[in-house]
Amino acid sequence: MSDESRSRRAPKPRKRRRGLKITLGVLLVLLLAGGGAAYWMYQDLDGNIKGVDIDKALGEDRPEKLPTTGQNLLVLGSDSRAGAENQELGGGGAVSGARSDTALVVHIPEGRTEAVAVSIPRDTLVTRPECTKSDGSTMASAERVMFNSVYSQVGPACVVKTVERMSGVRIDHYLEINFAGFKDLVDAIGGVTVKVDEPIKDKASGLDLTAGTHKLDGTQSLAYVRTRHGVGDGSDLGRIGLQQQFLLALLTEIKSQDLLGSPTTTYKIANSATKSLTTDEGLASLTSLSEFARSMNGVDPSSMETIMLPVAYDKQDPNRVVAAEPQAGTLWKAIRSDGTIPESAKKSPATGG
Repeated sequence: MSDESRSRRAPKPRKRRRGLKITLGVLLVLLLAGGGAAYWMYQDLDGNIKGVDIDKALGEDRPEKLPTTGQNLLVLGSDSRAGAENQELGGGGAVSGARSDTALVVHIPEGRTEAVAVSIPRDTLVTRPECTKSDGSTMASAERVMFNSVYSQVGPACVVKTVERMSGVRIDHYLEINFAGFKDLVDAIGGVTVKVDEPIKDKASGLDLTAGTHKLDGTQSLAYVRTRHGVGDGSDLGRIGLQQQFLLALLTEIKSQDLLGSPTTTYKIANSATKSLTTDEGLASLTSLSEFARSMNGVDPSSMETIMLPVAYDKQDPNRVVAAEPQAGTLWKAIRSDGTIPESAKKSPATGG
């Protein structure tokens, strides 16, 4: 065989896959390659995903889309008590309804090689715009309401509308995961490793960690991202740093998984991720999620920046915070234009200790 023939037949060197290796696109290929049973699994996963028609609920009165191919996602961690497992993880069935326990505006600039996640403190006082509830009734606009109460009062579409009104940022997609889904996802990947600088002991969440490195299972991870009494000043601001640290650790762990070498693990992770997932209608199918995930393959956790929305303690109620200006305005402006966020827009007067 000639050198030229060998050259033509030699396999091409495999490119190093940066970014989030858990793409539902990889899963889709694995499942479809398996035939009839695989098709059943695909249907099963596809049926797990719940959709919310955000565009229909909000209509045309919304901020303009980005002038580039950049994307903005609103990611909510819901403390829903729906179902026995969520009730147990949430502290029992005495608490009704649900709130947005964690809220992130994730901005992926044009090029999809980096991302920034902006945490909105749940205790932030905001103006809730007029919204339509799921039963068709109207909830009037109200000032000085806690951000995390909007979800329980009106629903996810109103949370999107509230974020768009406070930021001027068009939200392209919505993703929500509840207590049980978060726990199951962490357990499916075999736990997440975090480094704790100071001991954390929070009786409310049940978290008890010494300083050092720990590999947390699903239940411990949930306590970690929800703890507030064991860090900082005991407010929501103190735990946001833990949430951001955990997010990067989670993405790094997922990236390190040998998904191509273990279809069973891949299915287990995907089943956990989709079982308790609610998205906007644009992502409410395995195919749509797959395409979106593939478009984000270039985003590496090490290049992802986490920022807390700059806030200041409210003058009327020191237990609440409000958006700090001009920092917050500058931050949102940079995201609206797909531009660089100035360092001055990342500094928050209220730090949570």
